Amino acid sequence: MENKSHALAAGAFVLAITALLVVLAVWLTRDAGSSHPYELSSHDAVTGLQPQAAVRYKGVAVGKVTHIGFDPDVVGNVLIRIAVDDTTPLSPTAFASLSYQGITGLAFVQIDDAGQPQAPIPPGRSGVPRLPLETSQLGKLTQQIPHILEQVDEATLRLNQLLSDDNQKLLTGVLANTDRATTSLAQLSARLEQTVTQRLDPALARIPALADNTQQAMHALQTAADTANGSFAAIGQTAARLNEKGGVMDRLADGTGALSHAADTFGSATLPRINRVADDASRAARQLGRTVNGISEQPQSLIFGGGAAVPGPGEAGFVAPAAQP
Repeated sequence: MENKSHALAAGAFVLAITALLVVLAVWLTRDAGSSHPYELSSHDAVTGLQPQAAVRYKGVAVGKVTHIGFDPDVVGNVLIRIAVDDTTPLSPTAFASLSYQGITGLAFVQIDDAGQPQAPIPPGRSGVPRLPLETSQLGKLTQQIPHILEQVDEATLRLNQLLSDDNQKLLTGVLANTDRATTSLAQLSARLEQTVTQRLDPALARIPALADNTQQAMHALQTAADTANGSFAAIGQTAARLNEKGGVMDRLADGTGALSHAADTFGSATLPRINRVADDASRAARQLGRTVNGISEQPQSLIFGGGAAVPGPGEAGFVAPAAQP
């Protein structure tokens, strides 16, 4: 009898604990307030999304996922039913997307506002209103993967072409030429440094002395310029004196006028007289020349005078005089 009482007490304790657990589960899973159902239809995969997953509006938990299945209205689409608290201020621009929690891979439904009105979606067979479901960032990345792979494949082909044997030979030649150019540049730099040290530095050292000499030359040039300015001033004064009225230039002009008048007088009066005297002298000289020539040919003309000479005895044409009676 005592054994039966202990078994009855143990069974009652187990039943009580089970009832408490059921009550606790019901209390934990109960809804704190009323909610409104919405449906989401997506052609993309919903990997990582589980029933009872959170529904967030701008990061705030406002509901949960109640069902995940296939959409009877659109073949191939996934139908997600969510329950959103009635206190959530959903606007006509609201839309949903799938987001992921860190690196766990678990997904949840994120509701946000688009900033512009969305096209209304008619409810499905169940009559539950539907929200537009946009592709998540991971889905967009998944859609871009084939294009990215094509680009990677093309880049790989181009890289293989770039690294072909011929290009490698060219690259090796370019590197060798670069090495030689670097060596030549180093040698040129050493020569340039040597030139600067041996030639340019002494020349730079002479620059201060050359500057002093130049300054002295500039002073001498300034002195010469001052002297020249004084000379120019004296010349100007002399020119002013020469040009003043009754000065040297006026006297010289008067003397030049008198000389010109004398030259005119000489040309108009004296010179014609001299020409006539010269003509008379020329005629007299010609007559004297003829006279001298005649005397030279007939010297007897000085005794007998002019005319033909009577031939003497023994000369041709001599005629003896007749006898006197």
